Amino acid sequence: MAEQTHVLFVEDDDVIREATQLALERDGFAVTAMPDGLSGLEAFRADQPDIALLDVMVPGLDGVSLCRRIRDESTVPVIMLSARADSIDVVLGLEAGADDYVTKPFDGAVLVARIRAVLRRFGHASGDAKADESAAAGTGGVLTFGELVVDTEGMEVRKSGVPVALTPTEMRLLLEFSSAPGTVLSRDKLLERVWDYGWGGDTRVVDVHVQRLRTKIGQDRIETVRGFGYKLKA
Repeated sequence: MAEQTHVLFVEDDDVIREATQLALERDGFAVTAMPDGLSGLEAFRADQPDIALLDVMVPGLDGVSLCRRIRDESTVPVIMLSARADSIDVVLGLEAGADDYVTKPFDGAVLVARIRAVLRRFGHASGDAKADESAAAGTGGVLTFGELVVDTEGMEVRKSGVPVALTPTEMRLLLEFSSAPGTVLSRDKLLERVWDYGWGGDTRVVDVHVQRLRTKIGQDRIETVRGFGYKLKA
């Protein structure tokens, strides 16, 4: 039997927490559910889950701060839950290191699909690279863009010889840019390829991740093409 995927779920609403936990368990996940941020952080450190699902508004340590604490210690995937799609909390959560977000109230099937999509990205960035992406890498899977070196087989990035720590989503985003340097990639195309969205999604997810990636590999390495998207400078 395959090992269950372990989800840490932090939600202060008892009804939502219990119903969501049951729904996730029915879909085969092992779930640790906590009512506040501090207990969520303790559970994260004790259990080392495969993915964290964090509500933005939880007591003790809010979801954004909890996400930031998790990201300081781990690259484990994080999905934020927000009650409003237009909330500044969405952007704050993404800036804190979250990989994606889901708006409440949510459909259980949609939540499961988003969790699995994030986990697929995590598996890819942990080394399960697709053969066609390795082939596209060219010279032995190592690509060089000025001082930036991307090893698409070893899943390692260096800038001026110094290792760059990327989250799985950031790595997946960089791989998309690296596979087509100088080519403009639209936000919708990046949502489809990196976030596995088969439908229109929130382009803020792309914008925040691009900005996070820029801070790590160089602000001028990824160029904004106004009205169209982004491209990696060759």
